[in-house]
Amino acid sequence: MRVVIADDSALLREGLRLLLEDSGHQVVAAASDGPELVAAALAQRPDLIIADIRMPPSHSDEGLRSAQEIRRRWPEAPILLLSQYVVVAYAAELISSGTRATGYLLKDRVSDIGPFLEGIERVAAGGVVMDPEVVGQVLAARRRSPLEDLTPREREVLELMGEGLTNAGIAERLVVTEGAVEKHTQRLFAKLGLAADASVHRRVTAVLTLLGG
Repeated sequence: MRVVIADDSALLREGLRLLLEDSGHQVVAAASDGPELVAAALAQRPDLIIADIRMPPSHSDEGLRSAQEIRRRWPEAPILLLSQYVVVAYAAELISSGTRATGYLLKDRVSDIGPFLEGIERVAAGGVVMDPEVVGQVLAARRRSPLEDLTPREREVLELMGEGLTNAGIAERLVVTEGAVEKHTQRLFAKLGLAADASVHRRVTAVLTLLGG
């Protein structure tokens, strides 16, 4: 997998590069600020872009703004943003800029190497991966919505969808059968008004509903 990485910390860039290359991926460019990230991503058109949210020149949400600019010019760009802290608005803004190949994880997750590598591969393959803490905060902040009609188990399944797990992964996490997970997903899709329509990617739309997108 060809990857572009961006972080204003040279130490973190190098650590991420080593982790990715040790796992068989190729880092084709490394950026230290927003403009460099946009230029590298559009020039390289990699399989995945991994970027810190807070970078120069603004040191606020430059990574997010750069991701949105990349998506404006390359709508299918696969982007995973890393953040030191949970900011639900960032997740909602990122996912609203493209409904596929999107991720938002806390930087602490990088040290959990196995799940982190699985997450980046899911994003590169077109999936949506959201940090469990982001999912939890979104659920806690939601007002009355179709989400409130979900059972506790259906809510668990939706949260795990938000983390990017497949039905098999959800079944393993919840220690149930895949058939049971399929029944829960079909019921929650119905409660969220997501009919079986080939033009609608229901898993992604369900996560968008969760994030208020």
